[in-house]
Amino acid sequence: MALAPPFPPDIFAARRILVLRKMAEIAPGPSVAIFPSTPVAVRNHDVDHPYRADSDLFWLTGFEEPEAVAVLSTGDRPFTLFVRPRDREKEIWNGRRSGVDGAKTAFGADAAFTVDALDKELTEAIAGKGTLFYRIGGVDQGFDARIARILQGLRMRARAGAAAPTRIEDPGQIVHELRLRKRPEELTALRKAVEITRRGHLAAMQTGRPGSHEYEVQAALEREFRGGGGRGWGYYPIVAAGMNATVLHYNENSDPVRDGDLVLVDAGGEVDLYTADVTRTFPASGRFSDPQRAAYELVLGAADEAIANTRPGVSIDELHEGTVRHLTAGMVKLGLLEGDVDKLIKDGAFRRYYMHRTSHWLGLDVHDAGNYRDESGGPRKLEPGMVFTIEPGLYVAPDDEKAPKEFRGIGIRIEDDILVTEGGHENLTAAIPRTVVEVEKTARR
Repeated sequence: MALAPPFPPDIFAARRILVLRKMAEIAPGPSVAIFPSTPVAVRNHDVDHPYRADSDLFWLTGFEEPEAVAVLSTGDRPFTLFVRPRDREKEIWNGRRSGVDGAKTAFGADAAFTVDALDKELTEAIAGKGTLFYRIGGVDQGFDARIARILQGLRMRARAGAAAPTRIEDPGQIVHELRLRKRPEELTALRKAVEITRRGHLAAMQTGRPGSHEYEVQAALEREFRGGGGRGWGYYPIVAAGMNATVLHYNENSDPVRDGDLVLVDAGGEVDLYTADVTRTFPASGRFSDPQRAAYELVLGAADEAIANTRPGVSIDELHEGTVRHLTAGMVKLGLLEGDVDKLIKDGAFRRYYMHRTSHWLGLDVHDAGNYRDESGGPRKLEPGMVFTIEPGLYVAPDDEKAPKEFRGIGIRIEDDILVTEGGHENLTAAIPRTVVEVEKTARR
């Protein structure tokens, strides 16, 4: 575990100040916000999954150790951090711990306690506050029960002068809104994640040839992710050859790659907990067949159009609607659909071959935090600093008898990571081969 945050502590302190200010705007008067860590997840028996910190807790503190709890308060201790105690024996087995001293010196906590003091100190932190900012049903439902016990205890002591909060608010409305607009240090981490992802996809295209296996392609990806200084992948990679690419979340990654297959790779490297999210589809033989090329160019055209239309003031819904129109018109030209494009869109006929949305936010989480609606309930307009994906696709099931035979079993997705800028946009992943010429050239190397 890191014994210091990946960015200067002042950056995290500034984030906490913003949150405290927003808390005061939403709930004037004394308030407290509590952010528990993600529980350790058991893989099987006595083997745990590698630990990954909760994104909200990390964004606020830079702290990545299990069992931590961050508390923000409008009182005289704005930032309190609960951590595991130093333990020589356990640190020999499972790695170093920051402890109470490290929580204060390295992570800037105004106060720090070991987790065995949680009930007592949380009770004191919550008592007398009018509003509790806590996400019920969040990362740790066991922690929900702890909060409920503390609140019940305070209410039971009302006659003795104890006061429980009368209002509970979701802190996500504050933190997720702030996470939505990326700051310079976040963009630096994302660019590093994109760079190792670029290297990974190049390696994948040069590995996924006839006679190889999907797992070999995955191994090539992961070598670049780790070898480039990343922590690995930000989400489990999809490596889907042939008809496997028509399964949106295929992740067995075990089948052979055959001559004539398209190979769809959806994978992103992670740096400082920020992840890229990129999909490329390439011909295993190094050259697209005519039907594959026609389908690929349709998807690429939809992606290029959506990217070109990205600018402040446009909504993700508008980009999706444009993508649906482009793809539906192309489906008619390819013979996948018949009829009037407007009616096909109205009836949802396109969903037979394009069944997902075009975009999602990107950052600490692959499907990052942030509302897609504005305060009025309408589609949210893009703003500078937002990062999101554009990922049109076309998926023709191998047993779809309504589709022309030459397209059956073809699955294609092209996904890029887009930064909204003052003047329009930047495609962060433009250097990863996208065009037919670029993809074929890379796959033939």
